[in-house]
Amino acid sequence: MKQFFYYLTLLTGLLLVFIGARFLLLPMPAETAFGIHTATGGDYSFHYIKGIRDLFTGAIIVILLLAREFRAAGFLLLAGSIIPMVDFSIVMSHAGYETAHLYPHAIAVVLCLTLGFHYIRTTAKS
Repeated sequence: MKQFFYYLTLLTGLLLVFIGARFLLLPMPAETAFGIHTATGGDYSFHYIKGIRDLFTGAIIVILLLAREFRAAGFLLLAGSIIPMVDFSIVMSHAGYETAHLYPHAIAVVLCLTLGFHYIRTTAKS
């Protein structure tokens, strides 16, 4: 079971790296997948902010796992759960949102909370 949580967390981190890179390299398709549509006028500032945030978060998750810093990863995941919560509310408050675009954000909240509590609960304090 321990390996399941490890690989699920690793997959989550790598997926965030992918999402972040996509926002940096392909901002408009990434925006559509996120669940909103904005008139950018060629200004992709939001996309780059979102991209670097996700890329950094994913990289930190992967680094903490590889360094076997599971307790730190747990706290990061718990604190980081606010990000998909806010993303969910952003999509939901956007006019004409599609319900299907809410699911990835909701799943991310569940993953962050579940994995975060798992690592904190199962990792003894040194």
